[in-house]
Amino acid sequence: MSKIEPGMEAMLDAYLFESATLLEQLDEILLRTEQAGTFTEEDINEIFRIMHTVKGSSAMMGFESLQQLSHKGEDMFFLIRENKIQDTSFVYDLVFRMSDLFKAEIDLIQSDGDYEPTDFSDIIRELEHGAAILSGKASAPAVSAAGNPVGASAEHTSGAGVAALGCIAVRILFEHGIEMENLRAFLLLNKIREETEVIDFFPENVDTDPSTSAFIAENGFTVTFRAEDREAVQKTLETALNIESLEFIDEAPQANDETPVSSADAFPAEVEKVSAVEAVKTSEPVKQTSAPAPVAANNAFGAASGVHGGGKQSIISVNLAKLDQLHDIVGEIITTESMVISNPELEGLQLESFHKAARELRKLTDELQDTVMSIRMVPLSGPFSKMNRIVRDMKKALDKDVDLIIEGETTEVDKSIVDNLNDPLMHLVRNCMDHGIETDVEDRIKNGKNPKAYIKLSAVNASGEVIITISDDGKGIDPEKVLDKAERMGLLMKSRSDYSDKEAQSLILMPGFSTNEEVTEYSGRGVGMDVVKQNIEKCGGTITVESKLGKGTSFIIKIPLTLAIIEGMEIEVGGTIFTIPISMIKQSFKVTSDQIVRDTQRGEMIMIRGACYPIMRLHERFNIPSEVTDFEDGILLLVETENKSVCLFSDKLIGEQQVVVKPFPPYFSRYNIKAAGLSGCTIMGDGSIALIIDVANLIEN
Repeated sequence: MSKIEPGMEAMLDAYLFESATLLEQLDEILLRTEQAGTFTEEDINEIFRIMHTVKGSSAMMGFESLQQLSHKGEDMFFLIRENKIQDTSFVYDLVFRMSDLFKAEIDLIQSDGDYEPTDFSDIIRELEHGAAILSGKASAPAVSAAGNPVGASAEHTSGAGVAALGCIAVRILFEHGIEMENLRAFLLLNKIREETEVIDFFPENVDTDPSTSAFIAENGFTVTFRAEDREAVQKTLETALNIESLEFIDEAPQANDETPVSSADAFPAEVEKVSAVEAVKTSEPVKQTSAPAPVAANNAFGAASGVHGGGKQSIISVNLAKLDQLHDIVGEIITTESMVISNPELEGLQLESFHKAARELRKLTDELQDTVMSIRMVPLSGPFSKMNRIVRDMKKALDKDVDLIIEGETTEVDKSIVDNLNDPLMHLVRNCMDHGIETDVEDRIKNGKNPKAYIKLSAVNASGEVIITISDDGKGIDPEKVLDKAERMGLLMKSRSDYSDKEAQSLILMPGFSTNEEVTEYSGRGVGMDVVKQNIEKCGGTITVESKLGKGTSFIIKIPLTLAIIEGMEIEVGGTIFTIPISMIKQSFKVTSDQIVRDTQRGEMIMIRGACYPIMRLHERFNIPSEVTDFEDGILLLVETENKSVCLFSDKLIGEQQVVVKPFPPYFSRYNIKAAGLSGCTIMGDGSIALIIDVANLIEN
């Protein structure tokens, strides 16, 4: 990336992680306060902290455009905080736009190998004009003659208004040879600001001027703050990393009883600042020099953190690629373990000690797998909370009164699955807002509905998979309208009269299908719904539609908790080994020919506990020659998915086996293998390959 400062590449991941996290927090605060109609002092301070941190981090990374963008946002909230402004309704759209542009730029940095910064001139002018409004200068030009924002800069006026307060200075000496002292000084400055009001610090511009590192390494970094917060600052610094010593000076400049102290008042001129630093260098420390013990490692941006102390939890952030690598290694261990234990050379040997050790090994690998999987599990609160913003923006754009109800957001799934859910969820929520909810509120009232509509987003755990439901209480999907469109497009696979309402409504998941006659920014239910289905299937999941005309619509997504390692049942069909996920198998049994029912339309069937199930011969389905064609010689497995059940006929059961799911090679993508009923493959204990059956697609197709 051409615009990354030399030597900062290693910190890029941490910067991207922290910035994205902070911007999500900013959106959450804005959504909450907009609904409440006011900012609390705590909200403003938290937003100010977010903007200040993002600004400083961007400056350290050399992203000047992002630094300037966040600085203008910081100015606005400084004015709101200092002037106790109550009417901030115009601020929300402006700051949301700023946040969106910042997040888009982060995505660009992450994806573009030759990143070039975006020109934010337009939004910066709007932010400056917003600051002018907040400062009572709405008629003033957006940009002053000097090119500075109309609103005061928070960083340079943080000392203004402090009266009758004593001040104290602390000189911080870092460990020898740690390098990047200016950045470490800036991080400490932010920590101190969380505890007290910083009156001044020296050297200046530590966040943007790398040349200050040499001065700090030799002379230390000096910060002046309110004396009454000395104890809190000392505790903060004593738990920080890479500090060799602290020296506190009580003779720091302080305010008199009448005159407010500003940054310029504390150190009127550059020469006086240098003198103050020299005074710190030569004076005896008031407090004994402190050399704090190291705590759990922090990265430069706080993306990973640790808590020092007995019994307290330590938390770190780990690159997902490393977790993927660890997960792959565990998968290889499980495969290798199976190859060792199932080695044909051991067949028939009496190896009691070996089998005992093998059982212990299996126990340990199971525990290892569970631990690795638990590390990868993250709650759905992330993608769920993002839907608040989608609903908020569309409420304003479409003039619809809608509440978003979120349930089960603490449900956890694999991180790789969560990442793939963002786009499908966004598309489904948008369709509920655009097409599901009635445009005219009078239509709702006439049908006895609450004038305020709702969209519900819920998640529950159910037998090894997660069920996510996106539902609305809108007008529902008209099956006749769907059939009309499908008929015109030539999509009907059977006579129109043979389609049930549910089957008709499910046609909206077909490629290119839409009941929307007018293309809008948010249209439409059906436009891209096949892409939603494909993305969910990439996660090993399924999507179904349930709708009642005039009542509402539900999209039901079923996804596995994890993708890579499953409990499977191995079966043989004509010498070929298949694996079926055990979670799909309800029963396996032997039958006799007289139990088979033959129907002229539905083929071979079997009655089980009063219910009739169709039989699928796998050797015919996959066109595999097999000597086992009589039901008495083989075995049936009752499998169920999406409320559909079928009995699969195979040659024999081999046994239960934990298997590592491997995707098919990319060159197989030209063939629609998933539609044929296969989801991947796995390596068996003897080194052979077994195909994994996708029960849902096998039944559907």
